[in-house]
Amino acid sequence: MNATLTLVSDQDAALACLDEARKHHTQAVIAKHLGVGIRTISRWEARQTRPPAYLAHALQQLLPFEVDSPEGAFDFIDLFAGIGGLRKAFEQIGGRCVFTSEWDTYAQKTYAENFRDGRPIAGDITRVQAADIPDHDVLLAGFPCQPFSIAGVSKKNALGKAHGFACETQGTLFFDVARIIETKRPRAFLLENVKNLVSHDKGRTFDVIRRTLTNLGYQIYYRVIDGAHFVPQHRERILIVGFCEPVAFDFDALPLPPKGVRKLKDILHRTDGSEPVLPWDEGRFFDHKKKRVQGKYTLSDHLWLYLQNYAAKHRAKGNGFGFGLVKPGDVTRTLSARYYKDGSEILVYQGTRKNPRRLTPRECARLMGYPDTFRIPVSDTRAYKQFGNSVVVDVMAHVARLMQPMLEADTLEPELPLRYATA
Repeated sequence: MNATLTLVSDQDAALACLDEARKHHTQAVIAKHLGVGIRTISRWEARQTRPPAYLAHALQQLLPFEVDSPEGAFDFIDLFAGIGGLRKAFEQIGGRCVFTSEWDTYAQKTYAENFRDGRPIAGDITRVQAADIPDHDVLLAGFPCQPFSIAGVSKKNALGKAHGFACETQGTLFFDVARIIETKRPRAFLLENVKNLVSHDKGRTFDVIRRTLTNLGYQIYYRVIDGAHFVPQHRERILIVGFCEPVAFDFDALPLPPKGVRKLKDILHRTDGSEPVLPWDEGRFFDHKKKRVQGKYTLSDHLWLYLQNYAAKHRAKGNGFGFGLVKPGDVTRTLSARYYKDGSEILVYQGTRKNPRRLTPRECARLMGYPDTFRIPVSDTRAYKQFGNSVVVDVMAHVARLMQPMLEADTLEPELPLRYATA
């Protein structure tokens, strides 16, 4: 299937946002916000040139908080929201977020910086009564995955700790999702987790999840999708979609581009003078005068030697542990939340005379499908954790588009043609 999905993120959307922003702000205010000149704004308004598509989100941030939802929009809630990757995908198809929950205060900071709707962010979802959550059409949840991830299970086994649903601190959070679904009865939901969820505890964990959702009266569909279809990163995640009525939803109707089309070079800072100047980054990641990545991201001699020795030791034992050295034409390993420690899973090759370097947080954002307008208001350490825990926005956007016909219809129609979803 070669259909491509059209998302609301093109130049027309940027122009529409500019026109709306001009109803509330002067050209000078908009120019300062975007980091461009007033003459540039004038040329865009006169349609002499067109604003880059990626500025649409930045322009949306200038609009008033209370904006009427577009016709046909649906409401959704964002649980275990992280930095808002799922929200970003569902806003692209016209959804409106009416409730957000995220316990990590640093993730809350990043989320609030990028989604300025004035709504408070609820913290610990276990302390929120389901009845207090606004009514909604769609529930989104990337419930904590460490209890089910390969790395998480290995670590907990080594420490003699329980994992999966036996993990008291995280695994049982799925049941908070279930209790909210049971109380609020949304038309649909989308849950995201690591691929290992399917095989964890010999399949018993996933069986519990399936039976729980089915017993709540939902038709469920699931599929493991690799982010490498959309970004230069192997990142396999299971997506579970549910509808409260029978529908013609089919993951096979999702047009997946071939893996490996996107290469690492597509997300790396460009040293040929074409790297965009992002005022909100304030030069943290890239030196535009010298046209190079800031030196702090290059590994020290000590750390580089340690990683090489560590890899050699495990090779001698027949293990696969080691660093992942990548070049511009490659696709990376999975970016993890531990990337801040040594960056070993993704090290960018810088030639034989220079140690490799970590990705910068901005490059991590691009690797996860976030536009350059996405703000990074936290430290590098926190940013690495946040992007390592995030969803790939492009994957979620395509799944959202596939779900869209069932969400916007007045009633859920079992025979709704799938071709509408991918037109």
